Amino acid sequence: MELHKLKAHELKVLIEKKQIKVEEVTEGFLDRIKNTDHNLGAFLYTAEEEALASAKRLDEKIAKGEELKGLGGVPIGLKDNISVSGMINTCGSKILQGYKAPFNAHVVDRLLETDAVILGKTNMDEFAMGSSNENSAYKITRNPWNLDRVPGGSSGGSAAAVAACQVPIALGTETGGSVRQPASFCGVVGLKPTYGRVSRYGVVAFGSTFDQVGTIARDVKDCALITESIAGLDNKDFTTVHIDVQDYKKSLVKDIRGKKIGIPKEFFGEGLNDDVRKCVEDGIKVLKENGAEIKPCSLPLVDYSLAAYYILSSAEASSNLGRFDGIRYGHRAEKFEDSIDLFYKSRTEGFGREVKRRIILGTYALSSGYCDAYYKKALKVRKLISEDFQRVFKEFDAIISPTSPTTAFKIGERTNDLLAMYLSDIYTVPISLAGIPAISIPCGKVEGLPVGLQIIGNYFEEDVLFNLAYSLEQEINLESMLPRL
Repeated sequence: MELHKLKAHELKVLIEKKQIKVEEVTEGFLDRIKNTDHNLGAFLYTAEEEALASAKRLDEKIAKGEELKGLGGVPIGLKDNISVSGMINTCGSKILQGYKAPFNAHVVDRLLETDAVILGKTNMDEFAMGSSNENSAYKITRNPWNLDRVPGGSSGGSAAAVAACQVPIALGTETGGSVRQPASFCGVVGLKPTYGRVSRYGVVAFGSTFDQVGTIARDVKDCALITESIAGLDNKDFTTVHIDVQDYKKSLVKDIRGKKIGIPKEFFGEGLNDDVRKCVEDGIKVLKENGAEIKPCSLPLVDYSLAAYYILSSAEASSNLGRFDGIRYGHRAEKFEDSIDLFYKSRTEGFGREVKRRIILGTYALSSGYCDAYYKKALKVRKLISEDFQRVFKEFDAIISPTSPTTAFKIGERTNDLLAMYLSDIYTVPISLAGIPAISIPCGKVEGLPVGLQIIGNYFEEDVLFNLAYSLEQEINLESMLPRL
């Protein structure tokens, strides 16, 4: 039996029936990583000893007649900005090289409480700033469908690892599309929950009013399983909301009769690849055949999303990354003349080009004389975009768009074309500005590369997203969405 090809819920059932041991499953995925990651580069660190020790403890529980909880012994990969006590936590940056987290993120505690096995840390764009995973200070992650292509970013390591069956499920983080876009490029399912649905405690901050832990899996059922395990109130994160987490398993039905879906014309205009458009339109037809009512709608203000997002997120990054100065945190330059020189050289040596670019942009936008013209204006635009979505949700249960305007592009193709790189997130950024949930699900392939369809929902209605995504998934041959790595 090729255990690495099984999905999380399938592994969970076999473990519950005592047909396989957790240690056997864990060893199988660790071997898979060893045999494939030299080509893929999805993992920065594998916690082999810790994972096997955890697996043995879970097998001992089963031997004593105890039932495993939620994830039931299933291995998981974590993006390298999510703190795990004693594990490296570099955020893909030289400035945190060698740093080990002294505590667990809230989501990690929830995973351990639900009997998951943490295999290690996945690669990412430095401090989650990027759309291709080419900004990691350590290595480039490649797309398992075509090793000359990017996996997307910034959670490209997590998406590539799941697509390549190195792990059945993984966590990433989202600021402007960093779970959904790589999920689209790698042909897996990726969810950005509502802002406040999942705790950010222990996740290294990029943009604090945007950041959200997201879930990546090979099918909708697995995505629902892991989301339910980590969602909910956390008293250490005041942005989490005390709203009960639904039983997402109940949403996994094909019937979507009565659901009203809006198709915004702004998401199907100039810049969208024609073949990607056709795949998404075919997916919409499937949902219509399954009982959904499809109607056009309009979100006229989304055209301002990218400009507002890059001002606001860069401003927050400028503030959040100020602590990495070689004195309090992070890399410390060896030769310096005084404290100012230490600060300057440490940050110059430690940060990569994209991070420096966004810190400079954010500092400029917050500076005296420009704050009103840029930062405050962007905040107003953000509110208007959120109101635009709320107007549409008065009529519709969900909105559908492409996840990205193209399939995965070649490594190096957009490195020097920043506008083209940023436009990779043109359909994901508006959702992040509004703080609403969205899921990307594979809906076809173009020239052998996956295409993602994005389903957008209202606040805390992840159950609606799972219902619609599951209904669509039943008509898709997921085995054809498995790359031959």
